[in-house]
Amino acid sequence: MDKRQLLEMVRDGKISVDDAAAQLGGEGYKDLGYAKIDYDRKRRKGYPEVIFCQGKTVGQVAGIIKDMAEHGQDILGTRADRDMYESLRSEFPELQYNERAGIIYSKKGRAEAVGRILVVTGGTSDIPVAEEAACVAEFFGNRTERLYDVGVAGLHRLLANMDKLTSARVIIAVAGMEGALASVVAGLVSCPVIAVPTSIGYGANFHGLSALLSMLNSCASGVTVVNIDNGFGAAYTAGLINKMGEKI
Repeated sequence: MDKRQLLEMVRDGKISVDDAAAQLGGEGYKDLGYAKIDYDRKRRKGYPEVIFCQGKTVGQVAGIIKDMAEHGQDILGTRADRDMYESLRSEFPELQYNERAGIIYSKKGRAEAVGRILVVTGGTSDIPVAEEAACVAEFFGNRTERLYDVGVAGLHRLLANMDKLTSARVIIAVAGMEGALASVVAGLVSCPVIAVPTSIGYGANFHGLSALLSMLNSCASGVTVVNIDNGFGAAYTAGLINKMGEKI
């Protein structure tokens, strides 16, 4: 909730001045004992708190969702498996699930998407990480397009989509194996490229380490690299860049 909405609620007697001040500053979080929900994050960062579900119990995730819903927050949870989703949806029937991405989400309003983020993968096996990125980007209000299985093993597949590549405001390049996709894409376009190494590959891939190092050593300008399998981090940064174009 932004400052304008809080001021309107104070004016209409729906919230006290002290409660509004607490949401605008002060502690700015709710302590559930096992989690401290950062309700000041949207004001500071532009995006609300996101639930990282991996390693949490169903009860803990349910408690966080319940409190966020009571505060009028949209819900986005990453790294959630189907068992967790099935356990949660009886209590929260509004929750939706993207199984390939491992994303649970619930969003009240649908503002018009802006800009254009293109999510590109080297292979089909990279799609789960790419879908995490795409779903997060869409949730945060970015116009998002997918271009999958266009890796360097068949470069003509990528070159056949130059119109999509050159019209993007930000590109997220997701690849495992040797991770060459990000360098190739960045050498073809003028927009920022966010590289996501994946843990896909044979033994010497070292669970994504070789792709990570390849991307970090890219000779192409304009490449920024996030951690292995971190589709969420790529989407978050891509969204910030994409929406800067709306402010110019």
